[in-house]
Order: sequence, then structure tokens, then C-alpha cells
Amino acid sequence: MTHPRSQPTRWVTETKHGHSQWYIDRFRTMAAQGEDLAGEARLVDAMVPRRARILDAGCGPGRLSGALHERGHTVYGVDADPLLIAAAEEDHPGPKYSVRNLAELELSAIGADEPFDAAILAGNVMVFLAPGTESEVLRRMNACMRSGGFVLVGFHTDRHLSLADFDGFVTASGMRVEHRFATWDLKLWDADADFAVSVLRRNGGPDARAV
Repeated sequence: MTHPRSQPTRWVTETKHGHSQWYIDRFRTMAAQGEDLAGEARLVDAMVPRRARILDAGCGPGRLSGALHERGHTVYGVDADPLLIAAAEEDHPGPKYSVRNLAELELSAIGADEPFDAAILAGNVMVFLAPGTESEVLRRMNACMRSGGFVLVGFHTDRHLSLADFDGFVTASGMRVEHRFATWDLKLWDADADFAVSVLRRNGGPDARAV
């Protein structure tokens, strides 16, 4: 039987051929047009100390990794799609990028010798995970954080993942929801919102260690 962690992500199984290149081209066009592509990065930047260590999990073509690097942080960008990582390295040099399934993430595997102050999973990363790996991914995020660190997650709640299921995965990972908003610019959460931004923290315990 196939282990859940070895399953391809929904990014692979539920998007059309050429979707990754379309995604890369879309953000390159938006950047060329002067669109604001760093909103999520500004939120993370406001929440961490200067020169923090940040994990951009599911970094895609690197727009947030690049923005956080420009703000003086040490950034590691991780994505399972090698085409997206190649684009990140070309368009946003500076962070350290790795091709890796988030369900198999370890500090040593991405060349990190210390835990992170924060991790961000933006761009519907949670929605595109392989089914059955959600708790494992969050557990590994938790394990890669230093004591007092946090994980920031944003996704549309009207797709594959309900908020109730997500909260169950958070509990299973050893974390708790500390804050929840309806947008990345911190509009108040309410039950009618179709997007959730959640700040997750560990339920006590020792400093983070690699899994």
C-alpha cells in the first residue's frame, strides 16, 4: 500500500499540464505590472525580530521568499515542484531553496542547522497537499520551529479543506490556533469568510528539534 507521504500532491494530480509554467508566468507578469505581491511577507515581517530565520513552505516561484530576504531575514524556500524552485532561484536569488515534499521536511534535509522563528504556508499550500498528509505537514512545521516560534497559514476554506478539518489537523500536530483573521491584512474573522489566516503556536514543550 502507498504511504500517504509518498503520494503526489494535489498540485500534481488536480492541475492541468503546463499549470506550473502558467503560474510562474502569471506572477512574472504581475510583478512587471507593479502589482503588490508582498502582502503576506509584510505580515510575517511585522511578527518576527530583525534578521529572523523564516521557512517559506510551499514557496512556489519565490515571491515571498524574495520579499522577506530583501527585508534582511534568513529565508529557506521549500516546494515539491522543481519547476517552481527553478523560477524562484532565477527571479528571487538570495534565499536557500530546496525541492522537497513538505510531508518529508527535515531541517537537515534543507541544509538548516538551526530551527526557525516562523514558517509561512501561503498561496493555498494546505489545499494542494497530498490527501492524508495534512497533519504530518503541520507536525513537521511544528518540529522545525524554535521555542516561541509560530506557523502562519492562509487558505480558501471553500475548496478541499474545511476549517473544522484544518483545526483537527492543527491539534494533531501539537499546535493550537492562537489568532485567526479573514485576510492577510488582518480583517476580522467571521463564519461567512471563505478565507482563513491562522497563527499557530506549539502547545508548550522543549525547543524545536529536527524530526
